[in-house]
Amino acid sequence: MNFDNHDERIKYYELMLERNNLEDIPTFPLPDGYRFVLYKSGDRDAWIDIEKSAKEFKTYEDGLKSWNEYFSGKDGELVQRMVFIETDGGEKVATATAYYDIYGRDSSGAGWLHWVSVRREFQGKDLSKPLISHTLEVMRSLGYKHAKIPTQTTSWVACKVYLDFGFTPIPRNAERNRDGWRIVKALTNHPALAKFTPADPKEILAENSKKPE
Repeated sequence: MNFDNHDERIKYYELMLERNNLEDIPTFPLPDGYRFVLYKSGDRDAWIDIEKSAKEFKTYEDGLKSWNEYFSGKDGELVQRMVFIETDGGEKVATATAYYDIYGRDSSGAGWLHWVSVRREFQGKDLSKPLISHTLEVMRSLGYKHAKIPTQTTSWVACKVYLDFGFTPIPRNAERNRDGWRIVKALTNHPALAKFTPADPKEILAENSKKPE
């Protein structure tokens, strides 16, 4: 069975990765015709539109709810932390944020890479790795020494990219959600997950799963 890069047929597990240093981050140049820009006031709806296109949200209202939870009233921070990829024509097509744990539960001092998304029609154009590389450099420039990434099994392709960047499962998460990491192992066969046994096909699908729209 072939899975979409954001596929709700996959059984859902929360996954957490970490990279213990932000030195020697792999670098990837943007393709011609694109540039990096930072957030400016008024970019909220562009962010929601990108995330909705990438299937992070089903509706604008869902996106607005998450924006308000994570970013409302923080324009002064976002101008240093929220990255967009923009076409030469000024269209914002991808985004990621060099952020932190908004709930204050993480006392490690790590930066958190949040909301990495590429518009659906721009996926497959070699934008995701330059976006992640650049945003991690932004994070390093803000003084962070190490980083964490929250993600999920339904975004298994993104998880593979994070593993390619040298991130590894946080041990406590790997223990608590081992079956989630077994699903990622089965779907990616990534060498960083060598200690995990691949999930069987019947363990990957969520109950009542349907083909994505």
